[in-house]
Amino acid sequence: MHSKSDFANEMKNRTKKFAVESIRHFRSLPKTDEARIIGKQFLRSSTSVAANYRAVCRARSEAEFYSKLCIVVEEIDETVLWLEIMQEADISTSDTLQKEADELMKILSVSKKKVATNLKA
Repeated sequence: MHSKSDFANEMKNRTKKFAVESIRHFRSLPKTDEARIIGKQFLRSSTSVAANYRAVCRARSEAEFYSKLCIVVEEIDETVLWLEIMQEADISTSDTLQKEADELMKILSVSKKKVATNLKA
């Protein structure tokens, strides 16, 4: 079983790796207007996941932790959306990024629910 510190470090590393892979994917997008526009949205949200998760780890209170975690969940959800749009619009596909985004969404959503339950207790 992981300690909170181990989990936080694992997630910091995992979200940073996701951001780096997202940057690499962005660079590989077609050089079209729609790919550029959607790609920039994707790039902002995907890299924001890592940056905001670091902010979660620096939270000064449980309420601040929860608030910042909500932002991370919003950003990963937005990233999932842009990946789906790029795939459905035939701009690009990355099964690896899609899978990792889905997994991060599940992990972070569960964490958010647990924190919300603890705040109510």
